Amino acid sequence: MLEQPIKDQISTLFEGLKSRYTFNIDVSTDHPNREELIGLLQEVASCSDKINCNETGGEGLSFTILKDGIPSQIKFRAVPTGHEFSSLLLAILNMDGIGKNIPDELIINRIQALTGNILIQSYISLTCTNCPDVVQALNMLSILNSTIHHEIVDGAINQEEVDQLNIQAVPSVYANGELLHVGRATLGELLTKLEEKFGTNYNASVAESKYYDVIVAGGGPSGVSAAIYSARKGLKVAIVADQIGGQVVETVGIENMISVPQTTGKQLVANLKTHLKEYPIEILENRKIDQIDLVDGQKQVITSLGEKLAAPALIIATGASWRRLNVAGESQYIGSGVAFCAHCDGPFYKGKRVAVIGGGNSGLEAAIDLSFIASEVTVLEYMTELKGDQILQDKLKTLPNVKIVAGVETLHIDGDGTKVTALQFKHRNTGETQQLDLDGIFVQIGLTANSQIFSKLVEVNRVGEIIIDSNCRTNVPGVYAAGDVSVVPFKQIVIAMGEGSKAALSAFEDRIKDKLLLN
Repeated sequence: MLEQPIKDQISTLFEGLKSRYTFNIDVSTDHPNREELIGLLQEVASCSDKINCNETGGEGLSFTILKDGIPSQIKFRAVPTGHEFSSLLLAILNMDGIGKNIPDELIINRIQALTGNILIQSYISLTCTNCPDVVQALNMLSILNSTIHHEIVDGAINQEEVDQLNIQAVPSVYANGELLHVGRATLGELLTKLEEKFGTNYNASVAESKYYDVIVAGGGPSGVSAAIYSARKGLKVAIVADQIGGQVVETVGIENMISVPQTTGKQLVANLKTHLKEYPIEILENRKIDQIDLVDGQKQVITSLGEKLAAPALIIATGASWRRLNVAGESQYIGSGVAFCAHCDGPFYKGKRVAVIGGGNSGLEAAIDLSFIASEVTVLEYMTELKGDQILQDKLKTLPNVKIVAGVETLHIDGDGTKVTALQFKHRNTGETQQLDLDGIFVQIGLTANSQIFSKLVEVNRVGEIIIDSNCRTNVPGVYAAGDVSVVPFKQIVIAMGEGSKAALSAFEDRIKDKLLLN
């Protein structure tokens, strides 16, 4: 099952294990995935003398991980191949106290302060690129807090359960039997939702005040570039981010990074993290900026963990998020027919009717992907013509089950209370309304700048993009903006990286000229 080069890599990963681990396998003798599960776990165990397997009889299919003979709070109801193979390996590393995703002390304290006994069940698909991040974050919660138990449930193996819950998007996270979250999420986002639902003993007032030369808000390509360029000037730098990588995490394939013919979002994020750690940059991940103030020119920031940070220079690189339709029914049916990722949620619509809203590159790519899964795909575009690249338009026209309707406005989304059943739209040139009966809707209408918390500090345009000059300076001395959050056109990774470095160099130049604290 595992090729020798992969086994060699696993052996290297597990060389430093301190504890002994057991895969306690509970699977019925007639389960169709029995041999696949046992074979996989035996091969992983063969890569380290600190790991072994113990097979027991039972019903269904699952396994837990024991550490030094003591059961952990992690249970896999899945055969963790595909994208979830890394979650299996990382679970062992994290239980041993190692791994690149171990959170900082403040996050650990916050996890341990969660109250109540919590059973978390994450329903996943092995083809989902967003699921591993959620699974690994929830595993971390259960490792650091003994009152949290986490079950990873493969929807394909547990189809009856998925049908009963009417799950149509992954990952779908349930806490004590109630839906907690659907879709991509960071550890910080999931932790916040659990705190709101179950309570916490965390005291934010204990967080200390810290001072830097430069604070970078945002961990995407522009933020990482700004932090590295600033650190290379010998400055004390902090980067505050929900997650390192930003929106790049969602990108499956990248083929326009000059000098790198092909890479993936996950690989690029890994490279960004590796590069960051080459410098003494304080990485404050899994938090957001809740408040920003100017005091005698100093930029004072309060994070969602209560930390108080201050610096004469602030570089805003918070990027952008997927836009929503903001029509009736959209929020209600997210995860039950309304989706934003064709790669993750497309498999739920095999043989069904779907619509893709948006005729740009992301919409056309989603429609092409879905054409191989769904029975019918309808692309709805607000403008009178599609906006995507011609090569994608040409491909779309060759697909017999794809229909394009341009010049229309989505009015509202209908459902039966549990799932989407139809979409209402209007032809903009005639005003005629039309109903499209369908099972799923994939929203692909572009991005909106993540500038809300900064809009009272700096000038923004009508769509929320921060206005900057050619050197990334805002209207406030010592405050800069870079990447997708700014007015710079063409939201591309290479452009964001360049803008981040430009912002850092401008901040350094202003520092030399004593222009950072001007009022």
